[in-house]
Amino acid sequence: MKKDIETKTDVELLVNTFYDKVKTSSIIGPIFNEIINVDWKHHLPKMYSFWASVLLGEHSFSGNPMQKHIQISKLTKMSEHEFLEWLKLFNETTNELFEGEKAEDAKTRAENIARLMLYNIQKA
Repeated sequence: MKKDIETKTDVELLVNTFYDKVKTSSIIGPIFNEIINVDWKHHLPKMYSFWASVLLGEHSFSGNPMQKHIQISKLTKMSEHEFLEWLKLFNETTNELFEGEKAEDAKTRAENIARLMLYNIQKA
């Protein structure tokens, strides 16, 4: 039986495993690797803080991810297709690693984030 997401270490495992998949995705990998050329040493700790804040109530994240994504959408196409890939990889990773209330909450929140990002990008 898998455990639930309970600690910052769990969040780091989720984020690292997820972004390993993102990097190799034929759909969204090029956005991260080529278009915006993500500095992973800088990006991953921000994502640890973001998801630890969302899932564990850590309150360690600061930033405006919505604005960042709107800026990125001006550089490359970001449609429902790309967001569905992001969400598929996130859910797949969460299901592989965890089960429980926080894992379900993570997937629900990811879906809401993807929907809101897409909506705001389309109206920007």
